[in-house]
Amino acid sequence: MVRSEMPDKAAASDKALDRTHLLATLEVQIPDDLLHLALTHRSWSYEHGGVATNERLEFLGDSILGQAVTVMLYTRFPELSEGELAKRRASLVSTVALAGIGTTIGLGAYIHLGRGEVLTGGREKASILADTVEALIGATYLGLGGETATALVLRLVEPLIANPNTFGESMDPKTTLQELAAAAGEGAPHYDVAESGPDHRKTFIATVSIGTLVSATGEGSSKKQAESLAARKAQQLLADRDA
Repeated sequence: MVRSEMPDKAAASDKALDRTHLLATLEVQIPDDLLHLALTHRSWSYEHGGVATNERLEFLGDSILGQAVTVMLYTRFPELSEGELAKRRASLVSTVALAGIGTTIGLGAYIHLGRGEVLTGGREKASILADTVEALIGATYLGLGGETATALVLRLVEPLIANPNTFGESMDPKTTLQELAAAAGEGAPHYDVAESGPDHRKTFIATVSIGTLVSATGEGSSKKQAESLAARKAQQLLADRDA
């Protein structure tokens, strides 16, 4: 596993091994320079002299992801209305969905993070995992072409399409949590949101609570994203408690 506290030279062989395993999991052979860039978070850049980060690749990958998912949904589900297609697309490209993909493939272990992010659980943060998935899609497009990038997207989202829960609760976590609260005889969920960072790159941390029943937090690049992630985590906590 990649460990950011290891010196770069000492970790070189481990990183190479990890990348080989990651590429095998993704079923693509992204060129080394693009792969390294896709895995470089801005916190690593800050601690290593301002090297390039994966943010531009993330921007590119987001567009490719959206197009691939849109075309797939349009062709696979001819019976669905425009509104239903839009809801399904939103679910598949959401931070929750992408973070789930990142967790499934063990992506957190490969991301180059600064020490501060490592210490605060950055390898498990939904926003970081989701952004890195998009960056990998962007790197695939640049290194291997549009067809290969589209095929990667479809492989990554296929398990979500096959999961009946993907287009149920996860489509609107806040509404679902409100319904769960009502069913439990509790008041509506209460959200507190804090923000930090510069105006152009703010981070939002939302905490949702339902009386004394449950409390959970979520972090994202927008208030809406953070609240949705917090609501989803609260749902999982309630499900674990009732299991």
